[in-house]
Amino acid sequence: MERFYIITNKPKDEQLKVTGEIVSYLESYGKKCSICVRDKDAEEYRKDTEETGREIHVPADTDCILVLGGDGTLLQAAVDTMDLDIPLLGINLGTLGFMAEVEKTNIKNALKALIDDHFDVEERMMLDGQIYHEGTMIKELHALNDIVLTRRGSLKIVAYDIYVNGQFLNSYHADGVIVSTPTGSTGYNMSAGGPIVEPKAKMLLLTPICPHTISARSIVLSPEDLIEIKIRDGRNGEAQEMEVNFDGSFTKHLSTGDSIRICRSARVTKFIRLSKVSFLEVLHKKLSE
Repeated sequence: MERFYIITNKPKDEQLKVTGEIVSYLESYGKKCSICVRDKDAEEYRKDTEETGREIHVPADTDCILVLGGDGTLLQAAVDTMDLDIPLLGINLGTLGFMAEVEKTNIKNALKALIDDHFDVEERMMLDGQIYHEGTMIKELHALNDIVLTRRGSLKIVAYDIYVNGQFLNSYHADGVIVSTPTGSTGYNMSAGGPIVEPKAKMLLLTPICPHTISARSIVLSPEDLIEIKIRDGRNGEAQEMEVNFDGSFTKHLSTGDSIRICRSARVTKFIRLSKVSFLEVLHKKLSE
């Protein structure tokens, strides 16, 4: 590898100390580096990127994108660079860090492995979500982890219908629903009681959030399935307000009559893998922290 692009979450790398150390190390081996510093909090960044487009400019000859921060920074980078076909390496400056490959204490060893081409590249499936209003698609967005529909405003539960490949599955009264990839299974899906899945697997996970019933469970679907979620009338025919969220960003408001169709994306996210440690070993460590 000769050229590196570094995306840094500045609040997690104060004074860009770690970023500077990485650049110095790579340049000492004659490598080229470009830096993208994100110094806004997550909410401000999402607002700006939604209104003005993604603020990222990766040189065409980039071999690897280093992402410094937490899982949220890595998720944002995955969507921002999804059309570039450049592998990502996450360097964890956050807390739990299920997705980041490298811990802060092992950065130089990881960089040397990249320089020596001692790594593998792993592909992860993504999701496409199409939002419909009055039968017309008004927005298409993408996610690596999950697409989440939740209630908006009051604490009332919401009602929605789910169809799979055009066939009615069930009606739910709940706080919302999560459609997750295997990569996202250790995120909100796990917190909501959904299954933890090996991230290289190919499947869709459907998990209701706090369903108002004893029998509701997560459902595992084929990666080829098309999920459609339709917002119903509320009690006494009143209109409902919900919002859909893509990987913790790009929130859109939905109301009664709106729907969203979710399927496996043709795009993939490529992650660089340096460690031979299995997913189960990582899971054991993270769950024990």
